[in-house]
Amino acid sequence: MPWQNNETDDGNAGGASGGGAEPQANRPSNPWGEGPPRKPMGNRGQGRGEFDDLIRRSQEKLKTQFGGGNGPRGGGGFGGGPGGIDLNDGRWLLWAGGAIVAAWIALGSFYRVDAQERGVVQRFGAYVETTGPGLHFKLPWPIDSVELRKVEQINVIDISSSEGGAENLMLTGDQNLINLAYAVRWKIRNPEDFLYELQDPEKTVREVAESAMRAEIARANLTAALGPQRAQIADRVRDRIQELLDSYKSGIDVRGVDIKQADPPAAVDGAFKDVSAAQQDAQQYLNRARTYAQALLARAQGDAAAFDAVYAQYRLAPEVTRKRMYLETMEKVLSKVDKTIIDAPQGVTPYLPLPEVRRRAVPAAPAEAAPAAAQR
Repeated sequence: MPWQNNETDDGNAGGASGGGAEPQANRPSNPWGEGPPRKPMGNRGQGRGEFDDLIRRSQEKLKTQFGGGNGPRGGGGFGGGPGGIDLNDGRWLLWAGGAIVAAWIALGSFYRVDAQERGVVQRFGAYVETTGPGLHFKLPWPIDSVELRKVEQINVIDISSSEGGAENLMLTGDQNLINLAYAVRWKIRNPEDFLYELQDPEKTVREVAESAMRAEIARANLTAALGPQRAQIADRVRDRIQELLDSYKSGIDVRGVDIKQADPPAAVDGAFKDVSAAQQDAQQYLNRARTYAQALLARAQGDAAAFDAVYAQYRLAPEVTRKRMYLETMEKVLSKVDKTIIDAPQGVTPYLPLPEVRRRAVPAAPAEAAPAAAQR
């Protein structure tokens, strides 16, 4: 080594100083070039030996760690010799590849599914299984892949206007137009069907909902669609949407249909309001007629009940009942006439007090004459 050569130089230099100088030509050449003469040091050789031992121990430790041996240069490392790691050797590539594969397996083999999700495991693109919430194991990518879908989330599709911002007009059963705005609420029921059966689930739900709504509106008249039967129409539309989506194996559960707006077209809104007002007036008159009819019916039922009661008494005593009915009728007819009715038995001459009757009639004459005198 260079410093070993230097030690020899120093020893020779010391010997030269002690016992005489060696000729300059016989001294080993200095690899760093010629320099100025150096002063001899008493313990310089001993310090060099300890330093060499430290370097040697360090080299042996490195060789032990990297699997090297003693080469021609007596050291180990990445120098490419037998005592170091040769970059041309394939063993370090195996170690590096193994570490990469281990990291790939460790990082790509576990996945987590939240409480509101379901995981659909695919192996080379084919369905394998559906996993629930928790931590799960799978083969690393690209062998296995996982699609997470939120099965508890309620999705809402608003259908308020057709393309271009125009009114969402539909034709009713009585050949009238109505502008409808409604929303469809749905969620995922079967994740694997949702992934594999439909290319665009949201678009499919929208188109199916529009088809079902138009079919139901075509069965109802305008008045029913505007108010009284909106809830029933929405329920029937939900059932129809669910039926169609189930036939497609879509894996979708329709939670409900909400009709938010049902108005006539803007172009005929004024005329429609007039028609609505006329219909309300007609309904009011019909209610009044029904009230009057119910009153007459109640009165007729009361008269019929009274007649039935009289008839029951007539069947028990026909002559008495007939006479009583006659007298009651004559009393009603002649109640405002100045007459006296005498019911005399047969064979009895009735006494008619004419003077008394005349006396009761006389005071009435002056009372009638007094207003005439006052007018004069």
